[in-house]
Amino acid sequence: MAAPRSPSGELKLDQLVRTFDDFVAVGGISLEVPAGSFFALLGPSGCGKTTTLRMVAGLEQPTSGRIFLGPQDITATRAYQRRVNTVFQSYALFPHLNVLDNVGFGLRQLKVADWKQRAMEALELVKLSDRAKQRPRQLSGGMQQRVALARAIVNRPEVLLLDEPLGALDLKLRREMQIELKRIQQEVGITFIHVTHDQEEAMTMADTVAVMRAGHLEQVGAPADLYDHPATTFVANFLGQSNLLPLEGFTDPGGEFVTAHAHGIGLVVDRAQLPAGLVVGPQLSATDAALQLGIRPEKLRILGPADPPSANRLGGTVTDASFTGVATTYLVAMPWGQELTVTQPNDGSARAQQGDAVTLGWDPHQAFIVREAD
Repeated sequence: MAAPRSPSGELKLDQLVRTFDDFVAVGGISLEVPAGSFFALLGPSGCGKTTTLRMVAGLEQPTSGRIFLGPQDITATRAYQRRVNTVFQSYALFPHLNVLDNVGFGLRQLKVADWKQRAMEALELVKLSDRAKQRPRQLSGGMQQRVALARAIVNRPEVLLLDEPLGALDLKLRREMQIELKRIQQEVGITFIHVTHDQEEAMTMADTVAVMRAGHLEQVGAPADLYDHPATTFVANFLGQSNLLPLEGFTDPGGEFVTAHAHGIGLVVDRAQLPAGLVVGPQLSATDAALQLGIRPEKLRILGPADPPSANRLGGTVTDASFTGVATTYLVAMPWGQELTVTQPNDGSARAQQGDAVTLGWDPHQAFIVREAD
């Protein structure tokens, strides 16, 4: 707070399991969170992300597995003895105390001599030093959230856990707080682990995102890598939208590209997108039977007369056109009955209308191949 600290709080989870009777909430996940990083646990409700967070905080005891903070095994360490703090969606501020006293409450309990100075430094960090004498009820929801954040970082934890901290805020304020949280994390050098079901929120703030599903890790990586190269259909659809075409087989003309076959149509695919171990042939093996070709809606384009030839072309009929300001989103029905989603920026080019026959094209480098999630 007075000055940025060197990154701290390397966290490691080793085969962490948490069961409740016969229900497996977390099914043996292993993770390494680099010190000083902003890490997001992303997934739908009930996937185990909050249970994982609570085990790190010491609020739930793992059924098996271990938790390390730096070199120290903290699996059996009591919550109050861990260098870990948590910010919840509910701010839990003391209504009878002013902002300064709320932030400094823990330090006062520990009889820290300079608690007031440290509390003011924390308030300066979240840009609320001018509200130090006010009560929580006099603050907006976003301000209360920042007070809760200041209270969590004032005693300088190694790891800060954020459990859906922005869920109660409106959209505009939530986006502002996303930027603020990232700024604060970079300034203090504390490891942030953020639990959310909001994929945009995770991708906006986090250096690394771990996508969870049914108690397991589906994929871990940088936001751009997960978006451009999802490993499974679940990740492809959870991180944004995807158009998925079931594949029937491949032909290999040699060189940079292969030809993937879907609904009897040959589609050019970058060879680098092929899954490891794939046997390229006219029919998929039993192992690869669930492979699908994915194209993001914004990578598809409705081709006009002036557009250069496209290696990939699909003809269809526009069934819906939704103008959203910066872009227009189309649904285009294919001959086999599937509707593909196309998002085109409103860049001045002619817009298609419902009922128009159109041709879609895309760059072979911008498609990906995924397996059906188990």
